[in-house]
Amino acid sequence: MTFNPTLRESATFDRAVIAEIQRAAETGIYDIRGWGAKRRLPHFDDLLFLGASMSRYPLEGYRERCDTDVVLGDRNAKFPLHLDIPITIAGMSFGALSGQAKEALGRGASEVGTSTTTGDGGMTPEERGQSKNLVYQYLPSRYGMNPDDLRKADAIEIVLGQGAKPGGGGMLLGQKITERVAGMRTLPQGVDQRSACRHPDWTGPDDLAIKIIELREITNWEKPIYVKVGATRTYYDVKLAVKAGADVVVVDGMQGGTAATQDVFIEHVGIPTLAAIPQAVQALQEMGQHRTVQLIVSGGIRSGADVAKAMALGADAVAIGTAALIALGDNSPRFADQYRELGSEAGFYDDFQAGRDPAGITTQDPELAANLDPVEGGRRLANYLRVLTMEAQTLARACGKSHLRNLEPEDLVALTVESSAMARVPLAGTTWIPGRP
Repeated sequence: MTFNPTLRESATFDRAVIAEIQRAAETGIYDIRGWGAKRRLPHFDDLLFLGASMSRYPLEGYRERCDTDVVLGDRNAKFPLHLDIPITIAGMSFGALSGQAKEALGRGASEVGTSTTTGDGGMTPEERGQSKNLVYQYLPSRYGMNPDDLRKADAIEIVLGQGAKPGGGGMLLGQKITERVAGMRTLPQGVDQRSACRHPDWTGPDDLAIKIIELREITNWEKPIYVKVGATRTYYDVKLAVKAGADVVVVDGMQGGTAATQDVFIEHVGIPTLAAIPQAVQALQEMGQHRTVQLIVSGGIRSGADVAKAMALGADAVAIGTAALIALGDNSPRFADQYRELGSEAGFYDDFQAGRDPAGITTQDPELAANLDPVEGGRRLANYLRVLTMEAQTLARACGKSHLRNLEPEDLVALTVESSAMARVPLAGTTWIPGRP
């Protein structure tokens, strides 16, 4: 096609917007997809570390230690989680993911001494059998909820919101509701399942406090209780979660992924992870609970730099979901031909709700799921987690820190006014933080 220099694309109605309007006009239904927000948002790339030079003393990487361990849930639980690295695997359900994928996540996490999380729909033998530390998600839908499984878990995560869709429920379309998935969720096979957006037995934080006590009693006060919120009114949500008795608060920014929800939700609800962390930390500090109640941050964590920056802003640990699936093989060029047959490309595939994933990860089709070797997938995930950890250690040593938790906002500067205001660190080359004197 010959380029016509007189043509000018509209910034408001570009080709993607036109295509979406035409799709909506043709079908009369909103778009559902997986993955997470695709718009450009202020993120960790907009921050830089101030490595040591003269005024700070760096650590020698080959001789001086930089530790990475973290304890989660020691506020009230008899048996808090002791993890070797501060990078955990976020909740992703069996149903959204194949049994092979859940097994691979457990294998990879256990190999490097960290935890996995069940997701909606209950606990599978594949995941419990391969996960040294398994967090059981307690969701509004109650799909697959089993008190015996609560006791088998190493921690419980009460989910009040998810970064990709705070205020909204999940979706699992009928093509992924196999006999096994339906049996675990006590719902009809082959019928679309919509997860509730709020818990059925409470309407506010006072009820949450009662529920936390109930879960502690069911598990004999042994298990840490997490509370997970999607990043919106983060400052207030964190304060309420702590007041209700949470041992750990999980804050999921809007860059967090999802197996399936409305595109309009993914792109237009919630706040960026970068903006949420300082609000959560401020809430904890004002209550005198920072580091006593641990903060886990998720939503768009990709590299060791992201891990280190989240911890410098005040997180105790991070959780990864989308990145873990990519490590297993999601969107791999190896399946380029199969992705094209589905009308997509390797690196662009986001129709996780369709259940036709050639990588065998977001599917319940036994033939497709067989494309994922859980042993090899676990090895790849473990390698990825090791790289994240080593990258974070490298940056911490450059800042003179002997433990990742010793990173602090003073080690960071921002590249843009927006990221400076959100992260509450100075604009590079200045001492100015927008909104402060």
